[in-house]
Amino acid sequence: MTTQACNFTPLRPQVYLQGEYAAPFSARHKEAVNPATLAVVGHYPVCDEADVRRAVDAANLAQRQWRATDTQSRAAVLHRIADTLEHSPARGEVAQLICREMGKPYPDAMGELAICASVFRYYAEMARNDGGKVAGTNLAGSFQHMRYEPYGVSVHILPFNYPILLLCWTVAASLAAGNACIVKPAESTSLCTLRFMDSFAALPAGLMACLPGDAATAQALIQSPGTHAVAFTGSVAAAQAVGAACAQRMKPCVLEAGGSDPMIISRHAPLDVAAAGCVNSAFLLSGQVCTSSERFFVEDAVHDAFVAEFAHRTRQLRVGDGMGMAEIGPLVSKAARDKVARLVGQAVEQGATVVCGGRIPPGCGPGWFYEPTILTGVTPDMAIMREECFGPVAAICRVADFDEALRLANDSQFGLGASVFTTNLAEAMEAADRLESGMVWINNPLIDNDALPFSGAKMSGLGCELGSQGLDAFRRTKMVILDHQPRIHDWWLPRPDEAFYPSQTTGAV
Repeated sequence: MTTQACNFTPLRPQVYLQGEYAAPFSARHKEAVNPATLAVVGHYPVCDEADVRRAVDAANLAQRQWRATDTQSRAAVLHRIADTLEHSPARGEVAQLICREMGKPYPDAMGELAICASVFRYYAEMARNDGGKVAGTNLAGSFQHMRYEPYGVSVHILPFNYPILLLCWTVAASLAAGNACIVKPAESTSLCTLRFMDSFAALPAGLMACLPGDAATAQALIQSPGTHAVAFTGSVAAAQAVGAACAQRMKPCVLEAGGSDPMIISRHAPLDVAAAGCVNSAFLLSGQVCTSSERFFVEDAVHDAFVAEFAHRTRQLRVGDGMGMAEIGPLVSKAARDKVARLVGQAVEQGATVVCGGRIPPGCGPGWFYEPTILTGVTPDMAIMREECFGPVAAICRVADFDEALRLANDSQFGLGASVFTTNLAEAMEAADRLESGMVWINNPLIDNDALPFSGAKMSGLGCELGSQGLDAFRRTKMVILDHQPRIHDWWLPRPDEAFYPSQTTGAV
């Protein structure tokens, strides 16, 4: 299949369909705005029912061929996609679009793209290696086994913060399982997602589509009878809406609904390492990571020393346009910054102390910037400890001991990830056992592994991404019973008289 990269332009609304960029049916479109400069970056369509029907029809047609393709051939195609991702000359262009659409610093955007290939290689071989299971038979002469089958067409509703990486996590698994994929990008990152579609040129035409749009576009994709599974990452409220729509249609779904991750600093923590790690886990991508450390629980014995070192390292961070020399770019929107400012303001009104940050930085231009902020004197009842802040704020609560830290860390509706810094083995094991979260990081937060499940507990979501569980999310099981020597079994109908209740044959009471 020939690449159509030259056809992409951010200047006019486009969709990706049948292996090329095309005009949408919908006449509605929106402007993509740079959150650092408020300049218009381009235009993307708000796809409607007609666009959805066209993409769904093409995806189902292509999926019938893809489903029949042997797993070795599928794996070869996924490896070709990985090759493209590793050597694509368009990587820099995609990274620039990420920066300009949602404010991510350029090194982080390039870093996101650099780690996408491995998940395609992982699932290429995982799907080829695991095609089912032969069970021990419960009947002589019967071959009893389970096999995997694709659902059909999967819908991928994406967030803005990692628009390409999170796309790859679920799309790679779905393609490996034998499905077609339709991507609905976040509105804030529609252009970079569209530009990235050229990476799938090795796929049969129609097997991959990208339809920008709004919540109505997403609902149209979910409600379509021609789609069969859904993967979603976003807010709790949106996840609930997606989950309800899927439940009405009995469609399986993976829902990653964010969190408010705790960070525990033990008295046994190496404070220099802990402070450096916390700068990264709290302020990477301006705190707009679903597993960002937001709620800090620091043991009294090391509280002051940790805060001093943490603040020292935080003050070294530069705020500015992601295309410049800055580690902290803008928040994605005015609404996002307003929420951060509200939560910080409420905490201060209730007695919290601003150690550093806590304001819109001067001299950064008109964008949605907010300084990396450390608060102390925070109490568990404050809104900043109950809500997902999703901004560059570390809210620190002083605790008496490690047990209190674990208890307060679990006192949340969220349960995505949790982090601990300690050199005490007993504490590390206790944290891994007691923390109510889908993931626990000890002395190295925010690390992912293609071979391990990324999942949440409580209100942070349902299902898994990555690992073998992430592959299973996009395929159904089928039990097959095969008797290779057919015979009449003695339990088949009709039954002999002696099988009935005695009163029916003897008259006994």
